[in-house]
Amino acid sequence: MANSGIAFVFSRRSAAWIVTYLFILAAWAGVVLMGQGGSPEVTGFPGGAAAFWQSICRSAAETDFVALWAMWGLMSAAMMLPTFVPALRAFDDLSACGASDRAGFFALIAGYLVVWIGFSAAGAAAQAVLARNLLVAPDGSSTSLWLTAILLALAGAYQFSAFKDACLAKCRHPLTFFMQHWRPGPAAAAAMGFRLGLFCLGCCWALMALGFVGGTMNLVWMGVATLFMTFEKLPDPGRFLTRPAGVVCVSAGAVFAARAMDLI
Repeated sequence: MANSGIAFVFSRRSAAWIVTYLFILAAWAGVVLMGQGGSPEVTGFPGGAAAFWQSICRSAAETDFVALWAMWGLMSAAMMLPTFVPALRAFDDLSACGASDRAGFFALIAGYLVVWIGFSAAGAAAQAVLARNLLVAPDGSSTSLWLTAILLALAGAYQFSAFKDACLAKCRHPLTFFMQHWRPGPAAAAAMGFRLGLFCLGCCWALMALGFVGGTMNLVWMGVATLFMTFEKLPDPGRFLTRPAGVVCVSAGAVFAARAMDLI
């Protein structure tokens, strides 16, 4: 009987992880579908999903804000959920000891995603404003050398900030966070997920803003940024990435500023 109980617990844990990874894969599949194409019969839009995505970006100044927000929400879910996996694993290990259950596991994810849904609204609003002022192209990339320089310099400088360091410390050591803030129940798990989402936002908002440099619908940029942010939150490799990336971004920003002033 004991063995069957253990097997049941592990099957439930496995099922929760399968659902989580399927959700991440679905988010990326949606991003790829919208970025690379999709049949008009499926999307209901002439030219398919790619044309739908491009139409949203191309007319970002006039488009339905909800549609632009949905695009940013899908992009944020695809990019940020993989970076949350270490925290989920720490929570799952504690849950295996009876501290929580599957409802708490998914409540933690929900709380985390609430933060990024809010960020997505800000990103969509920023894209609409930039598009209205002709500062971003249809693919969401900057058309202004000065805007590119400012975004790169801001992201690079932020890599050296004490606030970023404080947020990274929480993201790199989720077990310590849970030991400090643990309370039982799904509502408490959602609150912890929300709080971790805020720390994650504190880590990554400036890097996410670089989407206006690489292009908000550029799959290569999204993939590279996701890998970087995931590794940056790991204790061992992360400490070798943060400041070098800051140097690279500040240097690139200086180059674009020099180009804007016709110095090079």
